Order: sequence, then structure tokens, then C-alpha cells
Amino acid sequence: MNVTNLRPNMDHWQERVDLAAAFRWTARLNMHEAVANHFSLSINDDGTRFLMNPNQMHFARIRASDLIVVDANDPETLEGPNAPDPTAWGLHGGLHRHCAHARCAMHVHSIHATVLASLADSRLPPIDQNCATFYNRHVVDEGYGGLAFEDEGARCARLLTDPKKKVLIMGNHGVMVIGDSVADTFNRLYYFERAAETYIRALQTGRPLRVLSDAVAEKTAQELDDYPGQADRHLSELKAILDAEGSDYAQ
Repeated sequence: MNVTNLRPNMDHWQERVDLAAAFRWTARLNMHEAVANHFSLSINDDGTRFLMNPNQMHFARIRASDLIVVDANDPETLEGPNAPDPTAWGLHGGLHRHCAHARCAMHVHSIHATVLASLADSRLPPIDQNCATFYNRHVVDEGYGGLAFEDEGARCARLLTDPKKKVLIMGNHGVMVIGDSVADTFNRLYYFERAAETYIRALQTGRPLRVLSDAVAEKTAQELDDYPGQADRHLSELKAILDAEGSDYAQ
């Protein structure tokens, strides 16, 4: 059965399904924050129209058909049904307005990424392969200024203008991850949380860290950048698990 024919107003159906799966799995991994945090996915060329979770719906309940369309250039978006809250508008609207290369954006307050963001030095050193993935590919926001209303969102967006750097460690706040697709972005979010956990647990031992050389860290990061198909396969497998469980995420 062609679900798009049953939902004539549900354009970009496959993107909706992928994003809904990412919400469900993020909740399963306990990387969500109650009914806060947001994911968004651009659906036009300049990135200013995007799909987003409806206001204050738990990640574990979001379905493909629940996602709303937001226009970063139209403040009247905030008056529509299930309109994004002001911080979602400020952070994701600002990002999609100023960074067209950020096709997908995922912001969470996951435990280990937020612990990292709370350290005086929030950089992630390359102490293992996962951490090396993000060598020279993350940026630290040192200027937290409160809730992410429009000014704060625009300021954060300016920190992600380098296309090579797709992770913003939001000091005193959490993490923002961007990418080319839902699969690309979710895969990066997953591995960043794993890398942050490894680093935090290594610090807890109190013993010296075995840090990779700059040359090996960059070589590893580039090899992982070029590694074929893993992100798409990762998301495909997660959807297969959800499907086998009878999840309604794709409705």
C-alpha cells in the first residue's frame, strides 16, 4: 500500500519516516530530555523550510505524520498548530537560516555530551577511534547566554559555518549535530555520545590518557569520513528493528 497516497498533505514521506525513527531510537537510548530537544530536516534548496517535531511531544511517541513544517523566514509559523516553542524556533530556525549546508540538525542534552560541555575544557581529545572521528571536526561554544531564543540561535549558527565541523559542543548546555541527511546526522550523534562517554569514563580513572598523535587522529577521522554506507545501514537496521516490533513510527 502506498502510504503517501493515503496522506496527500504528507510530502517528503520517506524523510518523515527516517526522522521519526531517529526520534524513537534517541528516546530508547535515553538521549532525550523529557519533552524538550528538537530534530529538524531541511526540505527546500536553501534549507529554510524544514520538518520538526511538534511542540512538546515525547520522542518515544513521534510518528512520521506528526512532524510539522517550519519556515525559518516566516514568523507566522509560530502561530500554527503544534508550532515550535520559542527556543526551537530560535535555535533551529537560526541554524537553517544561516547554514544552508546543515540539512539536518539534532540537538540533545544527552548525559555524556552535556558532561563534556560542562567541563572548563570541553574539547574532545582523540583517545580512541570513536573520539578520533571528531578530531578537528567539532567546535566548542564558550559563550552560553541563556535559553536559545533568536539571538542565541543566530550566535550558535555562526559557529557552524565551517562545513568540516559538524558538531557544536554547546558549553553549559548540550550538543548540536548537523549533517547531510537523517542517517548521516543520527549516526554522528550516536557516535559523538559514545565518544564523550569513553572520554568521561577515562577521566574518571584518574590515570594518564593515551592520546593519539595529530597525524594519526586526522588520518583516522578522514578514513571514517570516507567509510562507505555505514550511516545509511545503521538507520536502516534501526528501522528494521522498529518494524519487527510493530512500532507505529512510520504512520
